[in-house]
Amino acid sequence: MIDITEQMLLFFVSLLANFFSALAGGGAGLIQLPALIFLGLPFGLALATHKVASVALGVGATIRHLKSSQLERRFAAYILLTGIPGVILGASFILQIPDRSAQIALGILTMGLGIYSRLSPSLGQTLKPAHRDKQGLIIGGLVIFSIGILNGSLTSGTGLFVTLWLVRWFGLDYKMAVAYTLVLVGIFWNGSGAITLGLIGEIYWLWLPALLAGSLIGGYFGAHLAITKGNRLIKISYEIITLLIGLKLIVG
Repeated sequence: MIDITEQMLLFFVSLLANFFSALAGGGAGLIQLPALIFLGLPFGLALATHKVASVALGVGATIRHLKSSQLERRFAAYILLTGIPGVILGASFILQIPDRSAQIALGILTMGLGIYSRLSPSLGQTLKPAHRDKQGLIIGGLVIFSIGILNGSLTSGTGLFVTLWLVRWFGLDYKMAVAYTLVLVGIFWNGSGAITLGLIGEIYWLWLPALLAGSLIGGYFGAHLAITKGNRLIKISYEIITLLIGLKLIVG
């Protein structure tokens, strides 16, 4: 039997988590995954269910971003081809190897991203394409592949890594970087992780309708606010979310 109160709670948790994730370029797992565990799902089941629901974040954000963003098809394909193999690799091992030490290290690194952004006032405020030569693309692709492994194997904040890497290495502004992250990581990376986890684990389908609805709506309106308010708001949101996620990963 469906518990209406439970479904409403799941919807609002998902709405809130994915609104801020769409605004900052990642971090929905900070709120959504712990909520699923708190409501009674074991880690593996909660992770797989969260991954499926997070695809709707990408769909909602994509609907809004496609109205105003012009993503480069070749660059988008490059992010997919370098990242998805890492996602599948990471998702293939996470249910076998829970690693608390890795979570703490990731938490420290995630906080470092926010601090770095805060100490760099002009970072991501203007679009200055860089490192599009062969060497730059190889280095950039190896880092994206590594982030893909984290995306498949860990729960929170890896989209934020992609966002900052696109800003720092490839010279995108925050608005454009978030658009790439939400469209490509949100739909395709998370979709690959969800399929892999679904094949080797389980998904709690009863909770998915509420989670998907919250993700879709939250993703759309978070992306809308990011587009209308611009790089400054996105940068501030990014810094706040990275610090919160870092603390969450360290505390556990």
